[in-house]
Formats: sequence, C-alpha cells, structure tokens
Amino acid sequence: MDMHHESVLLSECLEYLNIKSSGTYVDGTLGGGGHTSEIAIRLSDNGIIVGIDRDITAIRNAKERLDRMNLACRYEVVHDEFVNIHNILEKLSIELVDGILLDLGVSSFQLDEGDRGFSYMQDAPLDMRMDQRQTITAKEVINEYSEESLNQIIRDYGEEKWAKRIASFIAARRNQKPIETSFELVSIIKDAIPAKARREGPHPAKRTFQAIRMEVNQELQQIEQVLEIAVKHLKPGGRLCVISFHSLEDRLIKNAYKKLQQDCICPPQFPECQCEEQSLIRIITRKPVIPAAEEVERNPRSRSAKLRVAERL
Repeated sequence: MDMHHESVLLSECLEYLNIKSSGTYVDGTLGGGGHTSEIAIRLSDNGIIVGIDRDITAIRNAKERLDRMNLACRYEVVHDEFVNIHNILEKLSIELVDGILLDLGVSSFQLDEGDRGFSYMQDAPLDMRMDQRQTITAKEVINEYSEESLNQIIRDYGEEKWAKRIASFIAARRNQKPIETSFELVSIIKDAIPAKARREGPHPAKRTFQAIRMEVNQELQQIEQVLEIAVKHLKPGGRLCVISFHSLEDRLIKNAYKKLQQDCICPPQFPECQCEEQSLIRIITRKPVIPAAEEVERNPRSRSAKLRVAERL
C-alpha cells in the first residue's frame, strides 16, 4: 500500500532530537515511517533506529520503505505498543538511547483507510483498533458501555458539550438494534446535536469519534505509563520529543514533565529533604512548539499539533 503521509513538525523534531550520527534513537509511533526514515538517513553505520507501532499495516509499509532506502545504520521495526519500550529495548540488547520520539494519536493513513472505522467521513464497521490483535472495538464501546460511561468518555475525551444528549440518543437507538457502522453513529450524533450547533465549528461527529477511538485504544492511559519509562531509558543529554494533538494529551505531558523535573517532593513543612528524589529531566520547551503557518496550510491535520521536549540529566 502506498502511504502518503506528511510527518508533522518534522524539521522541529529533527532539530530538538539533536541527532548524533552514531546515536541510538527510538520512534515509538512509527506510522508511515516519515520521522523514522529522516532520522535514519542522518545515522552512520554505528547508528541505530528502532521503530515501534501497534498497527501491523504501519509495520509492513514502514519496513518496505526502510528496506528500499539502502541505509547505513542498523534499523529495527517492532510490532508492539510503545508502553512496552523497556522489554523491546531489552530484547534488542539496547540499554540506553540518545533520543525518543512519540507522535501521538491517529495517523493519516489510519484515517484514510476506509474500512478501519476511524473516520466519520467514510462508512465502515465500527472498529477503530490501532492494534487489530486486541478484542475490544468501537462497536463494543458503543453498544455495551453504560449510557453514563459513554457520556463520561464523550465529555472527557471528546470535550463535547452535547455528550449527555449524544449518549442518551445512542442508548435509545441501540435498544432498537445494535449500532454497527460509522455512518449509523454519525446519523445518531447529528440527531442529538441541535441544528444551530451543528452549523458551527467542526464536523458534529468529530469529537465523539475522537473520544471513542481514545477509549478503544486506551491512549491517555498509555501516555501516562510511558513517559517516565522512556526518560529512564535516555542517556544523559538524551532527548524525549512528544507530539500531541489533543488538549488532554498535552496536559498529561506537561504535568509529567513537571513531575520528572522536580527535585524534592517532601511536604514544605519538612526542615530537610527526606524523600531523596532527584530531578530526572530538564524541560527544553517551556511552551509547546506548534507548526508554522506554511505547514498548517500544506497539511491541515497538523493544526492542533504541539511538541514538548525534555532532556535527561
């Protein structure tokens, strides 16, 4: 499959990763292989790049792309989840690395692959799994979660103000028959949101589809788990670059970086430190880096991207 995919904030990531030709780097979200291949061409025969993705289609296509490139460096393509970075590196006999990149959320090719059910613009079975080995799909979430759980997911992950009404309409419709396709769900969402609200802002189904996808793939939970593990696998001076597309993701990353930068976590009333906690990182980007206007014009999907960078002490 030809995967036309434009890597978001590419030049910024390459600059902040501070790439050494003999370094070892991990792209935890391989996707179309854009970031990985650009890192790889900057590496010598002593360099190593590890690309990880839980989507088997991404793995196959990225491997083909890298195989065609006649690279000098060693490259490893791993079908797994980035939360398992410790085990992945251990199996590859790699202890510490010079840089780790995570480009979160759904990739362009997943949205464009109509039969995966990620897109509200194409009709398909309600799937939305990034890793097709997992059992839970969007169909299970929509048809089997309680109305209250759906309301909470759509409200919190989608930041959708009509969440309660959408959840109520879903519950009423599935009592008649199971909801099975993306267009059936889009139709229910449109019925639930008042006409005036539908005419304003993005596509009325955008926030709900995002929320269901995040639940199916446990995206926020994975971010929370991975950041500290990733930092502990960096060499001193190694960089962690994380691109997010959602305010909840960005907040998680910002707060995790703050915590990892803290020196002492003892209560302020303690006369001296008893926790022996040490700062693990230095935050490089006080504010998130966002795409330039030209990139947004060229690739509208980059509009909400934010890059945060930390360096291992």
